[in-house]
Amino acid sequence: MLTVDFDRFPVPEGTRLLDLGCGGGRHTFEAFRRGAQVIALDYSFSDIRDVQAMLGAMTLEGQAPPAGRSAVVRGDALALPFADDTFDRVIAAEILEHLPADTAAMAEIARVVRPGGWIAVTVPNRLPEKVCWSLSSAYHTVPGGHVRIYRRSELRERLMKVGLEPVDTHFAHALHSPYWWLRCLVGVHDDDHPATRLYHRMLVWDMMRRPRVTQLAERVLNPVLGKSIVLYLRKQSTQEATRAVR
Repeated sequence: MLTVDFDRFPVPEGTRLLDLGCGGGRHTFEAFRRGAQVIALDYSFSDIRDVQAMLGAMTLEGQAPPAGRSAVVRGDALALPFADDTFDRVIAAEILEHLPADTAAMAEIARVVRPGGWIAVTVPNRLPEKVCWSLSSAYHTVPGGHVRIYRRSELRERLMKVGLEPVDTHFAHALHSPYWWLRCLVGVHDDDHPATRLYHRMLVWDMMRRPRVTQLAERVLNPVLGKSIVLYLRKQSTQEATRAVR
């Protein structure tokens, strides 16, 4: 399940891409399939181990063009182990809401992307997230859980302050919001409740089959119930930044 729309966020073959906070690797795998030179970074040993194993399997099965390259790195979003202007693209999907020092992470994102490069940032959408917080404290008080709820305008302004220029935005995954509300109601860590198991089966069916009815429903509902906000931004060149200051 991709949150970043790769039609809005072009990744040509040979693109140097950082998937920051890669988690299970969903965006890493898609970028690799498109022939990008991908680095998947996460703080979790288990996540990067699993992503590395999947990338190896994809390579053996020929699931990426010849230009595709991949590597995994365990690292800290607040002190990225890369030089300035290293990447053409950076994806930071569902990570900033976990970080107390999110402004430092935003600055690091801006530092490692090259001038003119593109960034995709996704965070939980305010309304669905507030419902989850009100239904269950266990949803966000676990170690490593969500520490804040963003307004879209606030997130946009803070990213602009580190030198990133907003280009596009949308919402995603409206059909997933009721699933998390259900989990918060019945027990956020209860994977066996009949209601959530049934809804989960529907989500898997939707992702595998992509029927028109659910695709249409999600497009209609996304602006209100979308689980995630997605922002696409571009790092200003030195000349653009100078003109902006003037």
